[in-house]
Amino acid sequence: MICSDQKDQVEQTVDELRREDLEVQGLRADVTSSTDMERLVAFAVEAYGGVDVLVNSAGVQRYGTVVDTEEAMWDEVLAVNLKGIYLAAKHAIPEMRKRGGGTIVNLSSVQAFASQKGVAAYTASKGGINALTRAMALDHAQENIRVNAVCPASVDTPMLRWAADLFKGGGSAEETVEDWGRMHPIGRVAKPEEVAEVIAFLASSKASFVTGGEYKVDGGMLAALGVTLPE
Repeated sequence: MICSDQKDQVEQTVDELRREDLEVQGLRADVTSSTDMERLVAFAVEAYGGVDVLVNSAGVQRYGTVVDTEEAMWDEVLAVNLKGIYLAAKHAIPEMRKRGGGTIVNLSSVQAFASQKGVAAYTASKGGINALTRAMALDHAQENIRVNAVCPASVDTPMLRWAADLFKGGGSAEETVEDWGRMHPIGRVAKPEEVAEVIAFLASSKASFVTGGEYKVDGGMLAALGVTLPE
């Protein structure tokens, strides 16, 4: 069961997954709307009999300091990135209780731990996701509901490509993505499926004793100090 606030994205993703012989349903829904999240969960229950796993992956990136970030932009980022998790979980957890438990994976970022300049709203939202993940894990552990956060660095997604186009200057978006990749010790940006593998593990019974965690999928980015010895 997937959702997006853009109908064409839902239809395209459903088509792609079905071509891989996967059973999937899609619904246009806005994560910032409690009505839409309630409707999404109800649709999943009707289609599949309940809710066992919730992956909160909706996100937007916006740029600016607290001074030059307009209030409407601040509200947009916090609504999509943080409030959306609250609303989805608010409606999904009661259904998980009926099943005797479940698991939630929240998509955060390395910027929950360290920040670049000019991303005040984005970094605040990602720090909030990690804090909310810990709170949810504690609140629902006795209900056999596990909650974890996955914290990627740069991932080759439409959002990253949008940012690369924004900052490409006289070069190309592809060159900008390659430049950003070299900032990671592993030398490239992540593929979406590399992040998905970690999500799938955390959502599975193989991670049955894992909750309240923050898992970096960052190509070594946060392991590095900005100091190098002379050669």
